[in-house]
Amino acid sequence: MSSQKIETGHQDMIHDVAMDYYGKRLATASSDTTIKILTVGSSSRPSQLLTTLSGHQSPVWRVTWAHPKFGSILASCSYDGRVIIWKEGATSNQWAQAHVFTEHKSSVNAIAWAPHELGLSLACGSSDGTISVFTVRSNGGWDTARIDHAHPVGVTSLSWAPALAPGSIVGSGSPVQKIVSGGFDSSVKVWECQNGIWKLETSPSIQMHKDWVRDVAWAPALGLQKSTIASASQDGVVVIWTKTKEGEHWQGKVMNDFKTAVWRLSWSLAGNILSVADGDSNVTLWKEAADGQWQQVTKVEH
Repeated sequence: MSSQKIETGHQDMIHDVAMDYYGKRLATASSDTTIKILTVGSSSRPSQLLTTLSGHQSPVWRVTWAHPKFGSILASCSYDGRVIIWKEGATSNQWAQAHVFTEHKSSVNAIAWAPHELGLSLACGSSDGTISVFTVRSNGGWDTARIDHAHPVGVTSLSWAPALAPGSIVGSGSPVQKIVSGGFDSSVKVWECQNGIWKLETSPSIQMHKDWVRDVAWAPALGLQKSTIASASQDGVVVIWTKTKEGEHWQGKVMNDFKTAVWRLSWSLAGNILSVADGDSNVTLWKEAADGQWQQVTKVEH
C-alpha cells in the first residue's frame, strides 16, 4: 500500500479529511478556519489545490461530501457552533454557501449525511448536548428535527445506520432511519426515527467505555445478517456492538485495547474491515476471524 504526501497549504492543524464519492477530490478541515479542496494526485501527477472555502470563524472539525446524486455538495461544522452547506456551481471549483445552520449554541463536533435513499439529510452533534437532523424539502427549504439532551454533557460523534436492514432485499420495505451517537458521558446510544420523531431505541443506552467516546461508525450491511457498530474512546478501547434482529439488545465486545486514545474509525465498503487511527499515529486494519475474534490484518505505513 503506497503512500503519498499532500501539501494542503493549511496554516494550522488539520482535523478531518474526506474523499469524494469518486475518489477524485479531497476536502480538508483545519484550525485555520478554512476548508481546502484538492485533487487526489498520483505518483506522476502531484495533488493540486483547487479552492479554499472561508466562512467559519473558529476551528473546523469535520467536513463531509453528500452523495453525488444531489450534486456537488459539502457540509462542514465548527467550534463556532455553525454548520455550513457548500454547493459547487455550474462552473467547476466555484463554491458558495448554500445554507448556514446556527441552531446550536456551542461547538458542533460531528456531522454525517444520511444514506442517499433517505434524501438529502444531515445529522449534527454538538457540545450543547443536542443532535439535530436537517432535511431538505422539495422547495429548497430545510426541515429541522432535534434530539434534545442526547448526551447532556455533549455529543462527540455520530453515524447513520444503512438504509437497508440486515438481510433485507433491495426495494423491499421502508428504509431504516437510525443514528448511533457517542458522547463526553462515555456512552454510545442508538436513536430511531418513527413518524418524524427521534427516540432512543428500546434497548438502554450502552456503557462499556471508561472515558469519552471519540468516534462511532455503523458498518455497511452488504450481505451481512446482523447490525454492527464500532466505537472508539479516549480510554484506548475499541468496542464492536452487534445485534442480529430487531427487539434484541446490543451486545458489546472489546475488539482491542490500544493503550492510547483512539481517534477515528472507518469501515470498508463491504463492512468487513475496520480501520483504526490511534493516538500513537498508527492506522491499522482489523477483520473478524471465523471464531468471532478480531485480528489485525495490516498496518498502514505512512
